[in-house]
Amino acid sequence: MGFGKGCHLHLIDGSAYIFRAFHALPPLVRKSDGLPIGAVSGFCNMLHRYVEGNTGPDAPTHVAVIFDKGSQTFRNDLYDQYKANRDAMPEDMRPQIPLTRRATEAFNIACKELEGFEADDIMATLACQAREAGGRVTIISSDKDLMQLVGDGVEMLDPMKNRVIDREGVIEKFGVPPERVVDVQALAGDSVDNVPGAPGIGLKTAALLINEYGTLEDLLDRAEEIKQPKRRQTLIDKREQIELSKKLVQLDCHMDLGFALDELEVREPDSAVLLDFLAEMEFRTLSKRIADAMGKEAPVIPEKAPDPAEEASLPEMPPIDTDAYTCIRDVATLREWVAAAHARGHVALDTETTGLNEMLCDLVGVSLCIEPGQAAYVPLTHRDGAADDLFSGDALTEGQIPLDEALAVLKPMLEDPAVLKIGQNMKYDVKVLSRYGIAVAPIDDTMLMSYAMHSGLHGHGMDTLAERYLSHTCIPIKQLLGTGKAQVTFDRVPIDQAATYAAEDADITLRLWKTFKPQLHRARVTRVYEGLERPMVPVLADMERAGIKVDRDVLSRMSGAFAQKMAQLESEIHELAGEKFNVGSPKQLGEILFDKFSLPGGKKGKTGAYATGADVLEDLATEHDLPARVLDWRQISKLKSTYTDALQTHINADTGRVHTCYSIAGANTGRLASNEPNLQNIPVRSDEGRRIREAFVADEGKVLVSLDYSQIELRILAHMAGIEELKQAFAEGQDIHALTASEMFNVPLDQMTSEVRRQAKAINFGVIYGISGFGLARNLRIPRAEAQGFIDRYFERFPGIRKYMDDTIAFAKEHKRVETLFGRVIHTPEISASGPRAGFARRAAINAPIQGTAADIIRRAMVRMPDAIAGLPARMLLQVHDELLFEVETGAAEDLIAAARAVMEGAADPVVKLDVPLVVDAGQGANWAAAH
Repeated sequence: MGFGKGCHLHLIDGSAYIFRAFHALPPLVRKSDGLPIGAVSGFCNMLHRYVEGNTGPDAPTHVAVIFDKGSQTFRNDLYDQYKANRDAMPEDMRPQIPLTRRATEAFNIACKELEGFEADDIMATLACQAREAGGRVTIISSDKDLMQLVGDGVEMLDPMKNRVIDREGVIEKFGVPPERVVDVQALAGDSVDNVPGAPGIGLKTAALLINEYGTLEDLLDRAEEIKQPKRRQTLIDKREQIELSKKLVQLDCHMDLGFALDELEVREPDSAVLLDFLAEMEFRTLSKRIADAMGKEAPVIPEKAPDPAEEASLPEMPPIDTDAYTCIRDVATLREWVAAAHARGHVALDTETTGLNEMLCDLVGVSLCIEPGQAAYVPLTHRDGAADDLFSGDALTEGQIPLDEALAVLKPMLEDPAVLKIGQNMKYDVKVLSRYGIAVAPIDDTMLMSYAMHSGLHGHGMDTLAERYLSHTCIPIKQLLGTGKAQVTFDRVPIDQAATYAAEDADITLRLWKTFKPQLHRARVTRVYEGLERPMVPVLADMERAGIKVDRDVLSRMSGAFAQKMAQLESEIHELAGEKFNVGSPKQLGEILFDKFSLPGGKKGKTGAYATGADVLEDLATEHDLPARVLDWRQISKLKSTYTDALQTHINADTGRVHTCYSIAGANTGRLASNEPNLQNIPVRSDEGRRIREAFVADEGKVLVSLDYSQIELRILAHMAGIEELKQAFAEGQDIHALTASEMFNVPLDQMTSEVRRQAKAINFGVIYGISGFGLARNLRIPRAEAQGFIDRYFERFPGIRKYMDDTIAFAKEHKRVETLFGRVIHTPEISASGPRAGFARRAAINAPIQGTAADIIRRAMVRMPDAIAGLPARMLLQVHDELLFEVETGAAEDLIAAARAVMEGAADPVVKLDVPLVVDAGQGANWAAAH
């Protein structure tokens, strides 16, 4: 059948299919021979669904999947920085690219690519040829660059949203019709493809200019007429750059393709060829599905082979349509939604509030989703009043269910153990609703599912996950709240806008849950999620609500003392410098160090000032007292500004306590991160830092109790690396730092000095983090050669540690991940990088199994702790890496220590049997400093 009038051509963006499949599926999907095939599996599933879904009167007569071939195109010849800022292709993706071509051919779909040209140019040429021949074209892609082709029989179909993009859709996106898209793109540039454009001109401004002047050429010719001086000068000065940008974004519609449209005719797949390919890829589930549809015998695939097709199948879900969401304004409708949640046994939940502080914000509304696409928002406390005058009206907006009535309807369902509540960062919602007397349980958390599977690959916020796994861009909150002085709280957002935004959050959350939940066991992280991530939510929520009492007067006195200490240090610094200068000025300090004293290592930045960061000063401190004193001054200054001054602003007016917030998915290794305020980074190595803990006090009649793992990471290293000397020392309860010093420096234990022990301690912990001689020299303020000598002797004395490091790096390079003893997976995508990133990636890979295992152990202890101390007048307040801090009635302190110590020292059991004992030190006192 020749291509002509009445024909319908489908052009599939193959690269978009591949990237979506790769990023949406578990990175561990491999053939039995180890070949990664997750992207191939997802790609095949998408092709199969495409073929099944395109039948009937509007089915295509011709179809092709178009791919990019190589990265060098004619655009690189025009501009060598074109796409220069793009990340390198993931290593696991590279071997899958040719397999996706083979998959396309196995489905008997035309597969086209051309050296030196991008897939977009091939699609542009084919679309123009088809249009000129009188046919219709549907481009299956959401790529904005292809929107310049829309019109006159050419349309786009966004495959994720199942939404047709026509001429009106392009105008909605760019503010101009398709024929002017390239003009707007030439002005606005493109950070993704590194198209320079006109500096300072974004899409909206570009559209306004093109609509006013007609074309880019007319705009540039008449640039002198523009009233805004900066914009006028930009267009005049950057004309060549803008004209180059247009050449970069303009698609080539006149390529010599070397094939004709007739060759793209739709063809039925050859069952033998297709099933053979699927069998080769070991896709048992997809093979059976297709064989059954064709009436053929499914190929036999050995049972020992994995089933990536089943593992990698993207869940079937309707397209995301924000116009389909509901706003619930009456109790009867709310009861219907609650009943539906009870019937399904699960519901996605999200709360909207007046702020991000769960202890202070007010509930504004709740969104629910019971099935993908079926989402609703329940507005509760939206208020009337102009956005620019928050005090012009405080009355509740009409058409909302009274807060108490709505919560009374929701509470039984939210507390029902038979209804799973699904959230993204569920700890926030749990804490907010707890203030209204609702104990939300049981829960699932999509953020933590992603964290368990993808730690080290990307962030786990909703916007990131929606983009990566659903190819959907969420409505930005700034679009509703505004920014700067014009920013409003959510209760001032009009209900119709709020409903779309909030319901989308619930819908996206449920879709992510349906995507992630089946993948947990396939990625072998079910135990991690179920045992270490999800149970932490209620534990941390309780700790954060409890907070810790802080004595404002103590902080105030410390601030005064620190100010005096800073003044004293300034005087010493000025004396060493021989003149007065602003110690807080990096520019003036640099001039003193490098111009006046000619110290080595002076490097000027773009501003012309010398670099005087901590790394520079620590290096110089081994040679001169002045940088050492400046480092001391900076430390005191930071203690004052970050802690003794700032902590006073974090004291809750109602509770008199500081309520930190823990991030469960903050660090790749499983360590918790504390913020608002950060209570984990209070320095304890200096006397001044330790004094800050004196301000954290117990309530009257109570004491603070601290329980701290003793040298847990060294114990884990001894176990993992199999260091017999260290294991024996720990078993005998020896001072490991003194032992190391004795072994390395040939100093008898009874003659050990505190300085030698301190050096050994620095080496012990430094080695775990892959410290270099340069880094150790800074830490100890000793010459670099001496520090490197320490490290060399350490590895000579304990060769098993070097072997552990080498084996860990080799494993990481082969598998692109490392694991803790409890199965936590930390991905290492940068492990094969070169240049400065290489050293950091290797150090991180070495440390992650050790630090991650320590983090897993204390998480296991924390999850068990509430039951262990339930009968005691005590509560757990803080976690600071290897330490847990409790508040308990004075008479019950010893009972608490006994109960908590038993939990902490047995936290690894029964999953991991360590070769060394876990030892927990305990202390108690009226304040944190006394307890630790």
